[in-house]
Amino acid sequence: MDRLLRKAPYPEWVLMYRLGLGRDRIAALVRTPPATVDYHLRVARRQDPQLQAAHRAAGAAPSVAAVARMEEVIAWVTGAGRLSRGRSDDQAERSMEAWIRQRRSEAAAGTLHAVYRDGLARIPGWDTNARAAADEARWHARLDELRRYRAEGNDWPRHQKYATEQEHSLGVWIHIQRQKLREGTLSPDKAAQLDAAVPGWLQGRGRGRPARP
Repeated sequence: MDRLLRKAPYPEWVLMYRLGLGRDRIAALVRTPPATVDYHLRVARRQDPQLQAAHRAAGAAPSVAAVARMEEVIAWVTGAGRLSRGRSDDQAERSMEAWIRQRRSEAAAGTLHAVYRDGLARIPGWDTNARAAADEARWHARLDELRRYRAEGNDWPRHQKYATEQEHSLGVWIHIQRQKLREGTLSPDKAAQLDAAVPGWLQGRGRGRPARP
């Protein structure tokens, strides 16, 4: 481990960063803890507001294979309605969790490439803590399922006196969203997404008559 005391920011590390190397890569090359390199780079970015832009411009864009991997991860998360788990029995899922964790570290360090940043923006909450991100992904997956359910000509799902398990699960979910809105705990953004995807969701079935899809 490098135990030398260097005045921050250390010029050699700043130059490496300016040339496009990320925090972890610099740390590996100079055999210094990433946290130490990160501290020097944060000081350097405060002193030079243009440093971050120079780093991103110099950094090589992800390869075609790297972008394909990102799309694979996004497709899996979207389909599963949750983030991948590091403790999964499935090796492929563990690999995806490690991939997202690495991108999250890069985002926290300010070294995430714009290609990854823009692509991963399609996964709400991917850069927050895993539990919050998983909850966010499930919410959007359920909204999409409800949209498709209504588009198929079904009436609003019920959480009581339901005909199928799908109707029950969707009925419980939309009932909770209505409760949250009335209690003031549903975010305006989520309310707007519900309005756009499934208009009339708050009113639901009319009393004494079936609602039109």
